[in-house]
Amino acid sequence: MYTIGEKIIYGENGVCTVAKVAPLESSGASDKLFYHLEPLIGSGVYFAPVDSGAFMRPVISREEAEALIDAIPSIEPAICRDNRFNHVDAFYKELFRQHSCEALVSIVKGLHLRMSEKKSRSSRAETTMKRAKDILHGELSIALGMDVGQVEEYIRDRLEPADAE
Repeated sequence: MYTIGEKIIYGENGVCTVAKVAPLESSGASDKLFYHLEPLIGSGVYFAPVDSGAFMRPVISREEAEALIDAIPSIEPAICRDNRFNHVDAFYKELFRQHSCEALVSIVKGLHLRMSEKKSRSSRAETTMKRAKDILHGELSIALGMDVGQVEEYIRDRLEPADAE
């Protein structure tokens, strides 16, 4: 069971803070506990039953975050070669369902490559890339102890020496 104040990954919503573990005030079932989860990026509150099958995991450690950043150059970009909307949508949904930072890096790299090759940007691709970056940068910001707005520059600075070789 997660504790109040703990940062966790909740489904495909990214980092959330456990604000409260309590029954829902609006439900009549006072014996069923729910996590009251506040997203790091965005607003509102998610309510997840403590005993639900919803995907939840702790945020990666600083060491895991540093290792992930070091591995970014070797992570293959996720590229969907099928242009049919429902196939592209299913392709990215499956990657998001992996709930892994590596899958998110793969999405970002693949979409960046696709958009640079086509010399055009679709709003769907930009939305998917933003979502992947928000989830990834949110988790890395917690793991690295920095503001989410600093993560992209941190990654770039850390990888720059490797690119120069």
